[in-house]
Amino acid sequence: MERLEHTAACLEALGNPTRLAIYRLLVRAGDHGRPVGKIQEALGIPASTLSHHLKQLEVVDLVARSKQGTTHSCTANYAVMDMVLEFLTEECCADADGAATGAPSVRLQKHK
Repeated sequence: MERLEHTAACLEALGNPTRLAIYRLLVRAGDHGRPVGKIQEALGIPASTLSHHLKQLEVVDLVARSKQGTTHSCTANYAVMDMVLEFLTEECCADADGAATGAPSVRLQKHK
């Protein structure tokens, strides 16, 4: 998938409040991720609803699912998250008068 299309698909997936909440939980969980049951418990949603939303995040590679024994766990794919953030910020202020130079993170700090 082309970078622009992949980024758009990721943003579309994150555009749903439930999927955004799931993704934030997984980002907070770090590299070990979180068991699906704990995600369901934290959000208070039916298993079928959670499964649907997790699948949407998996399709765009924002989330990976693994199985250890009978426990399914999910983790955020930080490389894809970084790609989306980089895509959104890499040309920050590029067309502004007197555009700042340097890394995108430096330009972003200017706007805080």
